[in-house]
Formats: sequence, C-alpha cells, structure tokens
Amino acid sequence: MNKAVRSSSLTRVRLIEAASQIFACLGVQGATTREIARVAGLNEVTLFRHFASKEQLLGAVIENALALQIEVFSQPEAWTQDLSVDLRRYAQLYNNMLEAQEDLIRTFIGEAKRHPQAAKQVIQEAAKPLGDKLLAYLQSSQKQGVVRSDIDLLPAVDMFTGMLLAGMLCRNAKLNQNIYSRETYLETCVEIFVRGIRLEAGG
Repeated sequence: MNKAVRSSSLTRVRLIEAASQIFACLGVQGATTREIARVAGLNEVTLFRHFASKEQLLGAVIENALALQIEVFSQPEAWTQDLSVDLRRYAQLYNNMLEAQEDLIRTFIGEAKRHPQAAKQVIQEAAKPLGDKLLAYLQSSQKQGVVRSDIDLLPAVDMFTGMLLAGMLCRNAKLNQNIYSRETYLETCVEIFVRGIRLEAGG
C-alpha cells in the first residue's frame, strides 16, 4: 500500500469513528457533516471527497460495526453444521456487536419515527448482510432436514436477532436487575430457538 492510499484509508477511518460518535450523540437528523469533520480534525471538503452524503457516511458507520461478524461468518469453517453450536456462536458475536454499538443503536431506536427515508434504507441495507448469513445457514439446514420445513425462516431470523437485541437493551438498562447473567440469557435464547426450529427425529 503506497503512502497516498494509506493516508486516504486513515482519513476514512477517522471520519467513520467521528461519525459514529456524532450519530450516537446527536442522532441522524441532528448530526451534520460539518460537526463530523470537526471531530475528525478535518475540513468538510475532505469529508465529501470520501463520502458523497451524510447517509453514505451513516452506511459506512454501520457496515464498519458489522464488518467483523460478517467476515467471521463468510468463512465456511465458521459453521460446524451443529445447530446449537453454530447459533450459540452467532448469538455471542451478534451480542458483542450490539454491546459495542449500544449508544448508536439506542439513538436509532429513539429516532425511528423521525429518520429520513434515505437513512432508514441505509440502516436496513447495511445490517442486511449479517442477517443474510444466518438466513442462508438456516436454509441450508432446512434442505438437509435439520430444520423444520414448515418454518418461515425470514421472520424466524428476525425473531432470533430481536431476542438478542431486546436482551442487550434490557440488560444494560438494568431492567432485569441482574437476576441472571448475559451468558444465561444468550444460552436460553439459543435453546428456545433451536427447540422451536429443529426437526426432531422421526418428525
């Protein structure tokens, strides 16, 4: 990587990190490209050389947040084909991503009704690859006769990731008053979900 490319890459990282802070603090509508550039220690012209719009920058922030998990599950060896083992690992990685981006997630939830349509689309599209990895895995398991054929997998994926999201939000807001651990919650989510979708022997 030559010096110019490395410098451009570092600038992009600074902008994404600054944008993540500003979106989390001010929300999608409250955030401005000027403020993001200021926090990054750059001028607004430099920001627009890398990102054509605030929405494009928002997409980069979300993709960056999901990148590690998507990369892990893009590798064939990431899946053992044991439903409980694989979903336990997925739940752990997904939960780690949620906790790392909690401020941003809470801001998006709080602003959900006020988001510009373009921003909503960016959020949905950026988050889609991680859900797609789980969907593809479950579809393959369904073809192999491991997952019940009568299960509609799209809402099933939404339900599973929704349980993980709800758990993180309640846990970190102390709504469960520390009655049980994070690990116990994740294990219970996986156990209930697997029991609901697995095709039992002779089923």
